[in-house]
Amino acid sequence: MDDIPLSALSIALILLLVASAFFSMSETSMMAANRYRLRHRAAQGQHGPRLALALLERTDRLLGVILLGNNLVNAAAATLVSVIAIELFGEEKWALGAGTVLVTFLILVCSEITPKIVAATHADRVAPVLAFLLWPLLRAAWPIVWFVNLFAAALLRLLRANTAIGGPQLTTEELRSIVADASHLLPAEHRSIVINLFDLEKVTVEDVMVPRGEIEAIDLSRPIDELIGQLATSFH
Repeated sequence: MDDIPLSALSIALILLLVASAFFSMSETSMMAANRYRLRHRAAQGQHGPRLALALLERTDRLLGVILLGNNLVNAAAATLVSVIAIELFGEEKWALGAGTVLVTFLILVCSEITPKIVAATHADRVAPVLAFLLWPLLRAAWPIVWFVNLFAAALLRLLRANTAIGGPQLTTEELRSIVADASHLLPAEHRSIVINLFDLEKVTVEDVMVPRGEIEAIDLSRPIDELIGQLATSFH
């Protein structure tokens, strides 16, 4: 490291922080993205949402490559800060301690909090873009991810954790809440029609048809005066 100039070490540290921010943003955006909106955009032929959905179908692989890259980059950044601290101040204990505090602060602010807030706020737009980078990374790191996931899967089986993979399932009441929250997008009468659809399973035949015993009928063979009187007093 003595032959590497301090400027090069600083640039390398910045690149590591940017890479860490990428992995943090990827994790948050992929987990926070609306899968229904991604499916809609994928059905329209957009490649980014299609890749994002493919990655989300196997969250174990997706999280494996993200966390693998994030931890490697953060560990490299911590080591690099220690090297820079030694270059500047020598092997002083206070310098190493200050370097640890500094790299923790940089990672926390620049590579964790800030990118994750941005990703959570714009998840549906960010996830399809980052999917283009995550897909080749997963292909390249697949042997390592597969090996690490073997131990993760064994631990999950030991804990008897349910890891069945599937899209989010919404109950009728949750769908009703979604329609109610979309009041600014639907006219009141249309919203009422959609909400009433959720109650169809509770509707009985009597609710939509008049029972035979309650039907008012007229006998066309009766005198016309009687028919007019019957029609005049009918509630229909």
